[in-house]
Amino acid sequence: MIEEIGGKKGRARFVDLGRSFAAREQHSVPQLRSEQLELVDPDKNPFFGHASHQFFIARRDSRDVGRISAHIDRLALELPAEQGMGPGTGMFGYFDAEDEGVAKALLARAEEWLREQGMTRALGPISMSVWEEPGLLVSGQDHSPMIMMGHHPADYAHWIEAAGYDRAKTLLTYDLDVTQDFPPLVRRIVQSGERNDRIRIRPVDKSRWAQEVEIVLAILNDAWSKNWGFVPFTPDEIAYAGKKLKPIIREDINMIAELDGRPVAFMLTFPDVNRVLKDIDGKLFPFGWFRLLRWLRKPTAADMRVPLMGVLRELHNSRLASQLAFMMISNIRDNAASRYGAQRAEIGWILDDNQGMKAIADAIESSVNREYAIYRKRL
Repeated sequence: MIEEIGGKKGRARFVDLGRSFAAREQHSVPQLRSEQLELVDPDKNPFFGHASHQFFIARRDSRDVGRISAHIDRLALELPAEQGMGPGTGMFGYFDAEDEGVAKALLARAEEWLREQGMTRALGPISMSVWEEPGLLVSGQDHSPMIMMGHHPADYAHWIEAAGYDRAKTLLTYDLDVTQDFPPLVRRIVQSGERNDRIRIRPVDKSRWAQEVEIVLAILNDAWSKNWGFVPFTPDEIAYAGKKLKPIIREDINMIAELDGRPVAFMLTFPDVNRVLKDIDGKLFPFGWFRLLRWLRKPTAADMRVPLMGVLRELHNSRLASQLAFMMISNIRDNAASRYGAQRAEIGWILDDNQGMKAIADAIESSVNREYAIYRKRL
């Protein structure tokens, strides 16, 4: 039986079921329950301001044995089809199943709901905004994910493909040893940029955080506007993201690049709070909150994740764009290693056809360590 879920109690049941599935995976990291509840709450997450949704739970023998969301992002419907979304595109996410039979039933029910809303294709898993947790982990289950990255058993990919889905896009993450210096060519590019008086690489300023968030997301909305799967941030989402990210932002590992005094690029870096969440089992009480707050005030032995970077489109395919990227990476790497004891960083995700970013990742001698797949199906 597939049951429609709604309301506060229903959302809690939906979240707790997902947590129980995650707990079965050896390398999964328990996340804060309060954060997970907020992400699925239409009164708190501004994503729902431009999206409709339905949550489902599968039951067998009086037990909850799987879950899935079906949702429609109205902003995604307005985008060109060649960018991956576009008219008729619905999505599924928060996919967990006990076995292939449950998976098939859940996917069929999500597809039925999307068809009822007039959708002609399904895309997923995307949970729920493309900016939150896109894709299914298909390679890299042998190590724990970093902050804000999903972790899924290998069987899920087989079950989704068996239900008639094929891969629409692959998202990559790259692993970088930050204790090692960059190759000579990269060092020369960085040194050349440092001699250019037009360029300034500066840390973000949390004393004017609201303005900095607007700068970063304005660049992001421009830089990524032609990328596959791009959906622009709304003003409410910008404010929400700023509020959520501020506690984990360290000024000296988040950079904005200016050209002739104008912000043209940025790079965000987060200390990997998953290390602490694993130690406290994702629970704030009774003492987890103290350990988490203490670590956030001064992250130590903290590996890093670079989730987002962007350069204004007017500079794309120019030498200056790659120079700015290498300069920001160099600044962040030096500070992460010397001030936070970082030994490794994870860059991504990066679209598998983003040749520019893949070239930068290769140039700094990083290597692919995780792959996520987004699947599609005609309805």
